[in-house]
Amino acid sequence: MTTTILDRCEARGLRVTGQRRTIAQVLEESGDHPDVETIHLRASALDANISVATVYRTVKLFEESGLLERREFGDGRARYEDAERDHHDHLIDVQTGEVIEFVDPEIEALQERIAARLGYDLKGHRLELFGTRRK
Repeated sequence: MTTTILDRCEARGLRVTGQRRTIAQVLEESGDHPDVETIHLRASALDANISVATVYRTVKLFEESGLLERREFGDGRARYEDAERDHHDHLIDVQTGEVIEFVDPEIEALQERIAARLGYDLKGHRLELFGTRRK
């Protein structure tokens, strides 16, 4: 990622309020895939005046502006991550909800070969694996 969410907000002509600045900071510092309630909890620790409604509106604006990507990991909660993070795939533990990010060159090459075999140039993909830890 070469620019911050705030840099990209400004480049897209979005108004950057103090509360949006705080929400962007929370998102940039997130090492996980937070849902709106988690973002609100973290943002309100920095600014007690941020309401959950403000977080919902800001996340929606950021998503519609291409700053965030929405992820659904099968737990009924929409989660978010920076749209300009380096490519990675996800393995979701269906028992604990843990989300593990990974990149596998073999999987990437296989997807390219499949697309080519079907007559396509691959422009992007999302891979989400769901599993349980072996015992």
